[in-house]
Amino acid sequence: MNELEWVRELRPDGNIDPRVLERERKRLMSRIDDHAEVQSPPAGMPQIIPQLPYQDVLAAIDFLERAFSFVERRDFRIEYPGGVHAEMQLGDGIIMLGGPGGHGAFPPKAEGNPSTLLMVYVEDVDAHYEQARAAGATIVAELADKFFGDRVYEALDREGHRWSFHQHTGRFFDFDGSDSGAPASGAPASDDD
Repeated sequence: MNELEWVRELRPDGNIDPRVLERERKRLMSRIDDHAEVQSPPAGMPQIIPQLPYQDVLAAIDFLERAFSFVERRDFRIEYPGGVHAEMQLGDGIIMLGGPGGHGAFPPKAEGNPSTLLMVYVEDVDAHYEQARAAGATIVAELADKFFGDRVYEALDREGHRWSFHQHTGRFFDFDGSDSGAPASGAPASDDD
């Protein structure tokens, strides 16, 4: 088949100008050649992405979906002999999951205790709390309103990573925990005040 034959099929009137096709080919190729501007991080990726090690990545994906409402980015799953790399998303946040020992990191259960805390904002922390509890997350800090204007709970996933889930309420408290009705120093007042 002639190089332009497929174009003629798209344009049955046969009115094809080879100069226009060549000009557009060059324009398209210039956008994808090696000199094109590269964005870092790539579009759709946040600047900071935690990678969490799990003994069983596939079980972790299932748990994080059921308990914490993460969604797997299936196009980014890589299965290789001895392991799985996966990415999950919640809102505009992304986490990567990998097997134990990758990049020198091991799951908290293997090390004996959590090594990090992941803070995540959710839309309805009370509903999220109930969902996490029902899915078997270990709640390590019960739901509570905090002086800095967030409602918060903390949970461990099945392999011991510690998660802190927040919903901003705009209600600020004195640091001693009593609700003074006034914003904490340095914090903006809410619309309710």
